[in-house]
Amino acid sequence: MISVFLVVQNEEKNIARALESVKDFAEIVIVDSGSTDKTLEIARRYTDRIYHQAWLGMARQKAFAKELCTHEWVLNLDGDEELTPALREEIQTLVAQNQFVGASLPFQEYFLGRKIHPKTKQNRHLRLFRKSLGEYGHERDHESLTINGPIAKLKAPVNHYGEFSIAVKVDKINRYSTSKALDKFEAGKSSSLAKLLLVFPVMFFKSYVLRRNYLNGRRGFIGSVVNAFYAFLKEAKLYEQNVARDTESK
Repeated sequence: MISVFLVVQNEEKNIARALESVKDFAEIVIVDSGSTDKTLEIARRYTDRIYHQAWLGMARQKAFAKELCTHEWVLNLDGDEELTPALREEIQTLVAQNQFVGASLPFQEYFLGRKIHPKTKQNRHLRLFRKSLGEYGHERDHESLTINGPIAKLKAPVNHYGEFSIAVKVDKINRYSTSKALDKFEAGKSSSLAKLLLVFPVMFFKSYVLRRNYLNGRRGFIGSVVNAFYAFLKEAKLYEQNVARDTESK
């Protein structure tokens, strides 16, 4: 038995696809942080386990949703994601075998409405785990998950449709870079001049060449530039926090 939980807000364009892909699971729990579109209307077609919680930050929001699940095995899915049929089978097999306490899932990204080349290096995220053995951190817009026990690497992917436009991708990196910089600042970290100078070209090379985004043509070039700018923004905004602190202390 597996509980699926989602934290959502204004996902009317995506949520039906996400929920359709997990409708056969034992339980679907949705925590909404204030949707003003048809997200909840659509969600009610699939589950009555719908809750409201004002935004706590990504990690705390997911921790809240996890605790509402009634089964020991839990699967986290975002509103703009979709389980593939092959991944559903892998998940059921892994849970039945009972050799692992969690699993990392590969993500098939879509950018500007098209699937990323299959030879581009995929991201992996921990999304399936035993509820009692997984704990979220306290980040604002990202979430780290610590799982106490052996982790499997599944092969079939989650489809991720979130970055359907450049505007959406840029808006996301602007929000995420602010949160990441604040997380680092509050942890006592300071900006590095060397990193500020080098992070953009290094991360562009990593994204475009090492992760093989060059296989995606102009979409891969654009995505890699934005990815590198995200890395630069995190360092620049950390410097901004350092400057503000030093100014206030004078």
